Amino acid sequence: MLERTRQVLRQSHLFRRFLISYLIILIIPSFAGYLSYRTSISLTESMSIENSVTELNKSKEMLERRMAEVEGFTRQLALNQDLNALLNEKPAVSGEMNVFGIWQLLKQVTPFSQTNDFLQNYYIYLSNYNVILAKGSTYRPESYYQSSHYENMSLTEWEDQVLHGTHRSEITPLNTLVTEDKQISAISYMQSLPLDSFSGSSPAAIVVTIDEQNIQNLLSGWIERYGGWTSITDKQGQPLSLQGISTDKMKAISSELESDKGGISRFVDDDLVITIPSKVTGWVYRAGIPKEILMQNANHIKHISWMFTGAALLVGLLVGLFLSYRHTAPLNRLLAMFKEQVLKEDQPPKKRNEFDFLHGNISQILVANRQLETVVARQFPLVRDGFLKRLINGEFETKSEILAAAMQAQTELESHSGYVGILQVNGYPDLDSVDILNELYAARLLVKQMLSGSETASGMYLTDLGSDRIVMIVLNGMNGEEADGEKLRLQLESLIGKVIETGYQEYKMKLTASFGAFFSSLQEISQSFEQAKQTAEYAAAEDSPDIVWFSDSRLESGSYYYPLDMEQRLISTVRAGDREEAEKLLRSVLEQNRDNRNLLLEMRHQFINEIKATLIKLLDQKVFLESERQQELHLKIMGIQAGIEWDGAQREFGEIIAGLSEIVTSKQNDSQRQIVEKIKQFISQHYSDGELNLYRIAEQAGRPEKYISQLFKEITGTNLSDYLERVRMEEAVKLLQGKQYTVDEISEMVGYNSAHSFRRAFKRVRGVSPSAYRQLAQ
Repeated sequence: MLERTRQVLRQSHLFRRFLISYLIILIIPSFAGYLSYRTSISLTESMSIENSVTELNKSKEMLERRMAEVEGFTRQLALNQDLNALLNEKPAVSGEMNVFGIWQLLKQVTPFSQTNDFLQNYYIYLSNYNVILAKGSTYRPESYYQSSHYENMSLTEWEDQVLHGTHRSEITPLNTLVTEDKQISAISYMQSLPLDSFSGSSPAAIVVTIDEQNIQNLLSGWIERYGGWTSITDKQGQPLSLQGISTDKMKAISSELESDKGGISRFVDDDLVITIPSKVTGWVYRAGIPKEILMQNANHIKHISWMFTGAALLVGLLVGLFLSYRHTAPLNRLLAMFKEQVLKEDQPPKKRNEFDFLHGNISQILVANRQLETVVARQFPLVRDGFLKRLINGEFETKSEILAAAMQAQTELESHSGYVGILQVNGYPDLDSVDILNELYAARLLVKQMLSGSETASGMYLTDLGSDRIVMIVLNGMNGEEADGEKLRLQLESLIGKVIETGYQEYKMKLTASFGAFFSSLQEISQSFEQAKQTAEYAAAEDSPDIVWFSDSRLESGSYYYPLDMEQRLISTVRAGDREEAEKLLRSVLEQNRDNRNLLLEMRHQFINEIKATLIKLLDQKVFLESERQQELHLKIMGIQAGIEWDGAQREFGEIIAGLSEIVTSKQNDSQRQIVEKIKQFISQHYSDGELNLYRIAEQAGRPEKYISQLFKEITGTNLSDYLERVRMEEAVKLLQGKQYTVDEISEMVGYNSAHSFRRAFKRVRGVSPSAYRQLAQ
């Protein structure tokens, strides 16, 4: 199907238009899905940023609580009575110290380092004793410097800036602290005592050294979760804690963020940088999250969205291709048919819209069809008149042929028995004047109006016979009820009598009517018409009443009755295989010569020989020459003696006609069966063609569609369409028993253009769906 679709795509503008329409319909929900996707991504991103800000705020609050604890520690020391007593003492001249007081103070402050990891490394400097209290012991400044000092600060600078300076909750930037066994990065919290020391040297100073690692531990959850970096800077931008980022890069980011007031969060170098200033300490907390980590959930949503969107687009495209092909295939076939029939060979096709082309041509067809209907409607009187003339002249061979022609002429032959009569306008011996012909035309018209205007004239059909005669075919049941021949004769005498009387009284027309014998089948109408003509000739020669019947006029003639048209009808009925009608014709002509003619013996012998000659002519036909019984029938015909009695002649001739009819019927049956077998063979070879229909089958058989359909039903007892469906279903059953093809592929292989039509037909024939049948078969 894909190869066929590619071929159609290259050749059909209509296919591309259908496909574009489906793609537009497909793009609209895809665009809506894209907007929904972008909204979901934005929402996910904002939620991730919000969670990150919340996490950083929690870490900030924890650090501020710890720093508040450090500040609280210095305030508690400021209120310590033993420390204040030591601060107020003056050292002895000999340099002795209040060892007990110092010991007592150390004992009180040592437990603080056990409750807060920020207080694990602190010292107290007493200027009056020039001593440092730390780690449960006392040190001289130079000794303490040797055990713990900042890498970039000398002893003198340390003493001047730290020990002798005045500090109020002062925090030094991140620096390297050198101890006896290691180096650490740390910040220092410094507070002078007493708390109201503002200038000059202070009596004492408390320095709390906070390891950077302790600060980083508070932010470790951030690093573990997001894998980014963190930094804390003071008001001057000096680093207090750095984790996962260098000082230079941090300063570059700080400069960029300070130059662009972008709010709490902003992307810098593929990192989301969150900045939160502290209102308590003035510190600036920053954290960076890699974009891929931040967008992990969003990327998951993105990948799933794109995967399903891509799959939906692919499926939609395939469905669009399938539907476009399905909907354009019949239109393309229709277009091809129109172009083949409408466009001439040397006429190039106009570049028009396909629908405009179809609209224009279908409109032309509808207009032409309406015009044709109008013309046909105008021709119906002529068609009916032609049918009636063929009927009275005996041009139909079979009853079915008569009924079909009657249906075409829209003439309902409700009864098959009745009379044929001739109504003649008398008084016009010469018909060579236009005025006379016009007068006769008017007379015929008046007579027809009088006949058709009568309430008892239903079932009467009229046609002209020359310029001065009207032929009447009167079917039994003329007044709406069935009647025998005698009763119908009385009804006709009453009706025709009134017409003749009215015509003479009102229009001075002299009318005479002649009727043939009563016919009991439609094929006998021509015979009754011949009898009516003979009766009219008899009425013209004799002084007869206005209405003359064939049964009342015994013809005195020395010649036999066997006209040429009667012989031709006998030959036609035998060749058509209509034994019953042929026997009726034979019986009629025999009775006519026996009952209504006074034949001399010689004329009788001549008549019998004429019948034999007719049968010999029949034997020379090809259909009889090829028969094995031809010689047998020929000898039988030649064996009939001219002096045979009437009953014997009827019996012998009847047997010969029966034999001839049997030959024709057998030949017809063989020919019909051959046609049916060819049709079956053609269907078995082309059932997979989705375009196979009654028209193509009839075209292959060389017969009309109506004939093929009726013949197939008569021979097989099955409608042709049902047989084609049965063949397709049988092949589908064979394919469904395997797993090689899908149901859609099988539907195409057995000649269905639509899988839905195939499923519906299969369920109607088999009672189950194709899929269910396959499961049951396996």
